[in-house]
Amino acid sequence: MKTPHVVVVMGVAGTGKTTIGPLLAARIGVPYAEGDDFHPPANIAKMSAGTPLTDEDRLPWLDSIGAWAHGRAGLGGVVSCSALKRSYRDRLRAAAPGVVFVHLAGDRALIEDRMSHRQGHFMPTALLDSQFATLQPLEADEAGVEVNVSGSPEEITRRAALALEDLPEPVR
Repeated sequence: MKTPHVVVVMGVAGTGKTTIGPLLAARIGVPYAEGDDFHPPANIAKMSAGTPLTDEDRLPWLDSIGAWAHGRAGLGGVVSCSALKRSYRDRLRAAAPGVVFVHLAGDRALIEDRMSHRQGHFMPTALLDSQFATLQPLEADEAGVEVNVSGSPEEITRRAALALEDLPEPVR
């Protein structure tokens, strides 16, 4: 049996990281961690006020997620994290070299519509433009897959799980 990957479900706000992450974790039989739970209170306050985070704001958050991913090496796990920039993904890989990414991607209009209908989340739709401006999609040398977010959560999860099966064994 293949060693399970440590997977970072990434993408801009509203792509479904918090929905797909736990579904994917359940499907591949590993624990799930919600990336938003790793944010310090100051980051949540900034985002709630409609202020985009700076790279400096994100470093402790990325380091906490990286430490969690490192602890799951060889065991597998799924964590949600926007991981919008290559430098953020490089930082996560430095902490957990075998991590792979599932980039949830889709049409801006669909994502904005989904964001406008969700309840109780701190990220306002006003920050969506800054998210897309910051996004650097996975590059060819990065371990991961892009999965389109059209369709039901179950369809998206199925596509992500199938794509992960095609990746090589994780580095430990």
